[in-house]
Amino acid sequence: ANASHGLDALLDPWNVVLGLAVLMLARILGMLYIKNNIEHQQIQERCTRQLPWNALIFLLFFLPFLIRLMIKDGFSTAAGAGMSAASSGSITLESMKYLHNLLEMPILLVILLIGVVLVLFGIFKSSRSVQYRKGIWFTGIGTVLTVLVLLLIAGWNDTAYYPSNIDLQSSLTLANSCSSEFTLRTMAIVSLLIPFVLAYIVFAWRAIDRKRITQEEIEQGEAY
Repeated sequence: ANASHGLDALLDPWNVVLGLAVLMLARILGMLYIKNNIEHQQIQERCTRQLPWNALIFLLFFLPFLIRLMIKDGFSTAAGAGMSAASSGSITLESMKYLHNLLEMPILLVILLIGVVLVLFGIFKSSRSVQYRKGIWFTGIGTVLTVLVLLLIAGWNDTAYYPSNIDLQSSLTLANSCSSEFTLRTMAIVSLLIPFVLAYIVFAWRAIDRKRITQEEIEQGEAY
């Protein structure tokens, strides 16, 4: 609708806040992975020292974003007379829509709380001890659970997951943007391959991480 080609999204400060939170979380996960997989005392100590302030900056960006998300207006698919919400196509603003989604789908609220606790637990334990290396498992799993919930409350429960700032009724929902029945059936069949893909990923990473990287391997060019 304008000549910015989507760059006007940067004018929303909350998009920037979320981006910075993701940046700090990526740094944290990177340090936790390095701490778990590299056998080098100095690197272990540096990662342990840097974790607390990286975590603090992450929380300074993520918590305001999460709080604001819970209290902001959301984009709801309203049902018309004699029509279901999915088929109406009428998009309206609803006060605290995303908080309502969590409360109306309590399983997601439980998963979100578990995810946040796992993220914080992994960071806390790893920053308290140089010898503790398992933080990547807790924080990694917690990150997946938290992000999954944020994605689901953006699209489930009659919510427009991709709202339009120009034309509210042009917002995308799961109902008006899904593929044809043939495509969905094909995708459902292909998705049966996911367990095999996951098994391959587990096998490959296990082979890579079976032995921790040492300084000697790096110096001799044997670490890949």
